[in-house]
Amino acid sequence: MSASRPLRDPTVAAVPFYFATMAAERVVMRRRARTGSPSAGDYERRDTIASLTMGTISLIAPLVGPKLLRPLTPGRGRFGRAIVAGALGAVVATSIADAVAKRRDRSSTAGRVARRVASTGGVASVALGGVAVATVWQDRTSMDRMWNRRPGRRRISRRMGLAAAIAGWDFIYYWNHRFMHESRYMWAIHVVHHSSEHYNLSTALRQPVLDALGTPVPYGALCLIGIDRDQVLLARGINLLYQYWIHTEAIRRLGPGEAALNTPSHHRVHHGSNLRYIDRNHGSILIIWDRLFGTFEPEGEEVVYGLTKNIGSFGIDTIATHEFRAILADVARSTGWRERISYVVRGPGWADRHRRLLADPLAAREADLAGLTA
Repeated sequence: MSASRPLRDPTVAAVPFYFATMAAERVVMRRRARTGSPSAGDYERRDTIASLTMGTISLIAPLVGPKLLRPLTPGRGRFGRAIVAGALGAVVATSIADAVAKRRDRSSTAGRVARRVASTGGVASVALGGVAVATVWQDRTSMDRMWNRRPGRRRISRRMGLAAAIAGWDFIYYWNHRFMHESRYMWAIHVVHHSSEHYNLSTALRQPVLDALGTPVPYGALCLIGIDRDQVLLARGINLLYQYWIHTEAIRRLGPGEAALNTPSHHRVHHGSNLRYIDRNHGSILIIWDRLFGTFEPEGEEVVYGLTKNIGSFGIDTIATHEFRAILADVARSTGWRERISYVVRGPGWADRHRRLLADPLAAREADLAGLTA
């Protein structure tokens, strides 16, 4: 255990600040609307309620999720072995069904049964296997476990530790954020935050609620170099608070600050569904990571917020789970393991292209060529 005194979560302490600044932003955007056209930064009642609801659930999920998933964790929970056995059994049944389906005519009874078994088994394999992998990963990379396993029981001084924690969290966040955009099962968690077609301070609070199903780079790795857990958690709060204020159209540019800091302008690009803006500007406090690793894009053309295919719903269940359901639907239609795994781990863009290729191979290739030459 760390001997340092636990610190209050600044993101919870800032709740009154959130509401005060949202009210101020709403006034600013209303004044702008009187002299210009409506903006994506304006507040829409149903959208704002959805964002605030997701934000509230995201505070509860870390308290409830681990408790619900602990019994399913292999090597720790009472149902862990059953989850692994179920996943392996589904893999075997699906593989046999795939083999039968390839040898039998689609219209035959055996062919239809084999494809039905492969569809159901594929979904069960991915769902059960995903839960097993995610729960084991979350358990093995927990902050407490890493703190207790730090080499030589080293500990960095409080003053240096907080600076290292803030910088380290920001660096790890960049890679996790990028991973969330480039691997579909992680995107299924993160897409919640991008699902609004509006962009204002309430959008910042539209947070994911199923983080326990992911496999991020562990922030607890900072504990391995001797940074106190309390300081790592404080760095998390500082990081989240910084991200809050950049979700606005009320602030245009920050002058010289644009070079090193993530700003409203840079983050507007990140939330854009414009082709040139997709998967850009993943930084949190600093934008230098994007500049260093080739994912930076300055704000130019007007940003179109939301997804490339918007969900058209303010329902909390749809916002939270629509991409997971889409993944399982794609897996159910798959005819082999390479295709199934690709739908899960490759990017959401790959899934879109692959579906187009299956529906119309010629049109898909022509669209890809047009995209390359545009």
